[in-house]
Amino acid sequence: MTHLQLLLATLLVFSGLILLFLGFFLPPEGEIHSSVLVAFGETCTFAGALFGVDYKYKNKS
Repeated sequence: MTHLQLLLATLLVFSGLILLFLGFFLPPEGEIHSSVLVAFGETCTFAGALFGVDYKYKNKS
């Protein structure tokens, strides 16, 4: 289960990065739409939460 959580968190971070970089190349170029930034922030928050919960319960015993 731990490997699945880490894999999911990694995939989410990479998908957030892809969204962020796509924001540079879609019209208007060079401007990142606020929805892309919100999606990236939520992705990072979710991935961080997965890592944090996993770390807490591993070190609880």
